[in-house]
Amino acid sequence: MRVLLVSANTEQINMPVLPLGLACVAASVQGTGHDVKIVNLMMQKDTQQALKKTILAFDPEIIGISVRNIDDQNMENPKFLLDAVKDVVADCRRYSDAAIVLGGAGYSIFPQEALDFLKADIGIHGEGESAFLSLLERFHDKEDLSGIPGLYIAEQKIGSNSVYIKNLADLPLPLPDIHLTTPSALQDQEIWIPFQTRRGCPMDCSYCSTAAIEGRIIRKHDPKKVVEVISKYAEAGLDHFFFVDNIFNLPYAYAENLCQRLISAKLDITWRCILYPWKVDDDLVEKMATAGCKEVSLGFESGSEKILAKMNKKYSLSDIRQVSERLKKFGIRRTGFLLFGGTGETKETVNESLLFADLLDLEVMKITIGIRIYPQTALVRTAIEEGLIKPDENLLFPKYYITKNLEGWLRKTVNAWMENRPHWVF
Repeated sequence: MRVLLVSANTEQINMPVLPLGLACVAASVQGTGHDVKIVNLMMQKDTQQALKKTILAFDPEIIGISVRNIDDQNMENPKFLLDAVKDVVADCRRYSDAAIVLGGAGYSIFPQEALDFLKADIGIHGEGESAFLSLLERFHDKEDLSGIPGLYIAEQKIGSNSVYIKNLADLPLPLPDIHLTTPSALQDQEIWIPFQTRRGCPMDCSYCSTAAIEGRIIRKHDPKKVVEVISKYAEAGLDHFFFVDNIFNLPYAYAENLCQRLISAKLDITWRCILYPWKVDDDLVEKMATAGCKEVSLGFESGSEKILAKMNKKYSLSDIRQVSERLKKFGIRRTGFLLFGGTGETKETVNESLLFADLLDLEVMKITIGIRIYPQTALVRTAIEEGLIKPDENLLFPKYYITKNLEGWLRKTVNAWMENRPHWVF
């Protein structure tokens, strides 16, 4: 079959992001007898014309659209991002009769709601490589689609729970200039290649949507294979990587093994990752630095033991301090994150967090006020109990949790705190 895969994301909230999830699906589909074409709408001046040109020339039999983000998670000035995706779906309808299939991280959080809003035909909840291949086979053979794990069908108003891929070692990793290409408009910029070595997160933080996207069980790519593919990117001149694993340091043995393999490969690369501030020792940080790690996202979220417990964090303030000091010791740049307004937040806990983060003396501190409420989280249950949302409320349209009567004071306090701290940003 002729398969067109479209990355609908055009947002550059922090930086231009290459469509890793779509590339993973493309890598799995390619080589199975299907003809695959990828369109990345990032940096396209006229997305409609880009789609029209590709669709008319390629004449796809099925169109997959990746939905990365629902909104920008900004409580003060929210930006809903699905209207632009809805236009993409409509443009595909305008130029093709092919079935339209949704997937991606954003879609997987709201499988039925997003399918209804975007008016596509089918959606795949969770990891799409296996399910999309099954879908293509049944489409080709004109067989019944029901029973495919994670599949949502608009007309039938039916959906099924996603079954996450147990063995990532069976999946191909996307290759440079084949599945993951850089838009020509970005050729002169420093591009960070997204790379995922593990999926799933068992930490179950009270507000986090990761479990809906990847599940709670950590699954791993073969680290030998990971380094081989990274070497191909480096050979192609792409030497900056962002490991998008939810927690780079877990399992510890895997992280250590991966770093040692990168060191042994003697690759001249630069990379960054996300660390959970727990179970990080000098040995691991030294290996990370030697392997090319220059920056870490340290999402500790609060400087109050009380709030950390409410968020279901496994680490303490002492753990955060120790990890921060170790990263500084080995010359790794640190970006910290504070998330204000959650369950149990008070003026006292806010001030504790501000003082704690200040003493860490991180290179960058990012602040978020108000927490986006996602389904299937402890936070959504709290919001329902407190009457902030209804049990059947459609959370596709952003709703935020912030402690009652705290918002005005919180914004004023944080703004005043940030006046003399230019490295603190929203």
